[in-house]
Amino acid sequence: MDNTIVATHDIHAEEHHHVSLPQHRHHFETEQQQREAGTFGMWLFLLTEIMFFGGLFFAYLLYRNWYNPAFVAASNQLSIPLGTVNTAVLITSGFVMALGVWAAEVRKKGLLVLFLILTIVSGCVFLGVKYVEYKEKWEKHHIPGASFDISEFVNPPVNPKTGKPIEEPLSPDMARKTQIFFVLYFAMTGMHALHMIIGIALLFWLTARANRGDFTAGYVAPIENFALYWHFVDIVWIFLFPLLYLINRHPGT
Repeated sequence: MDNTIVATHDIHAEEHHHVSLPQHRHHFETEQQQREAGTFGMWLFLLTEIMFFGGLFFAYLLYRNWYNPAFVAASNQLSIPLGTVNTAVLITSGFVMALGVWAAEVRKKGLLVLFLILTIVSGCVFLGVKYVEYKEKWEKHHIPGASFDISEFVNPPVNPKTGKPIEEPLSPDMARKTQIFFVLYFAMTGMHALHMIIGIALLFWLTARANRGDFTAGYVAPIENFALYWHFVDIVWIFLFPLLYLINRHPGT
């Protein structure tokens, strides 16, 4: 009888026994519960981000419907090649970040650090290209404000081959509405760039921890949750690129 009680006690003890990781917080019963709570929290955060960017997208679509000629002319000032490069860079960074999650799950420390560094490099390339675009807008006086210049929209440059304006001229009143496009352009791409900067800062932190081996001993939740954030940033750009750069290009042709 005593042996039966002891055996039963050992079985229950074994059922409740689990190996605790250093990162396990005491208010969670298991590491799995902690991981699920963290993932749920990240999804809630991303939901608030969707609502935030959703408001910007709604404002953009509303004003684009009201002032379509101005939005088309302003969009034609953006560089499709640079926008395409940034799109390719972000898609590549998302793929590399996914490989980082895989490396953490299979406990390959060297590969994890490599993939995180490559993601950092991709993010920096994206921001570098965005700086080139912003610099061009500054030089053309397309930054919203007192120095905003509408002359290029009222009197667009002439194509030397055809002798005709490369864009349809706008009336001065409609040309002033191009400033609304650039307000939204800088608001949307600027907030996206801010998310990229925050993401890169977090990547440096994660890389330092990965180099210590924090995420190759069974604890991969921070890598997984950050990957969700990074993929969200990628997806936002996938919507920004066609909306801002590709709307009704060169309507006169």
